[in-house]
Amino acid sequence: MDDILDSIFDLTGRTLTPGQVQAFEIFENELCVWNQKINLTAIRDRKEIRVKHFLDSLTCLPLLGDSSDMKLIDIGTGAGFPGIPIKICEPVFKVALTDSVGKKLDFCRHIIEKLSLDGITTIHARAEDLGQSPEHREKYDRATARAVASMPVLVEFLLPLLKIGGMAVIQKGENGPVETQEAKRAIKIIGGELERINPVNLPGIAETRFLITIRKIASTPKGYPRRAGIPAGKPIL
Repeated sequence: MDDILDSIFDLTGRTLTPGQVQAFEIFENELCVWNQKINLTAIRDRKEIRVKHFLDSLTCLPLLGDSSDMKLIDIGTGAGFPGIPIKICEPVFKVALTDSVGKKLDFCRHIIEKLSLDGITTIHARAEDLGQSPEHREKYDRATARAVASMPVLVEFLLPLLKIGGMAVIQKGENGPVETQEAKRAIKIIGGELERINPVNLPGIAETRFLITIRKIASTPKGYPRRAGIPAGKPIL
């Protein structure tokens, strides 16, 4: 982890504690071991894991705030990104990791136990179903997602889960600004307002990444999110 500590500070203003560094080292080792058994991530080089998974996840931190009662939901978390790195650095956050692939959540639960993380849960479900569930609809302060779907679809996945005043932080590649423009109608319909499009440059990565922040300013109409599969098949454009 020593090779990215300076970059973590430069991009987030955070200095990791020895315990946090150790947690990331354990996370890295376990990810490499599990990746030999099940396909958790196409990124297998250890240096790339640190930059493209750990550092990339932590770039969300400056946008999330630091409230001690923060409730965050990570949609399509896969092997735990960005949710678990965020939790390691913000242990007071209450974090829910969601994915529709059970084997990936098995790994997340293994890491949670291995690192003795409290206040973090896993949910095996589709985002469309969560958004219509009374237990989860409009219950979260922050929602994150990375490399899950196009922006109009992600807006329909994330905004229904947020309280009014809450915020979605969406990680996107170089097409982020174009996709955000395509999502303008979806943002308005589902109760959001675009706040910022933040460029992020990761060390050794030529492509500029973007963090798109969307504020929830009104309740989501009851019909959203639509039934499973419809947002992706017929995005709001």
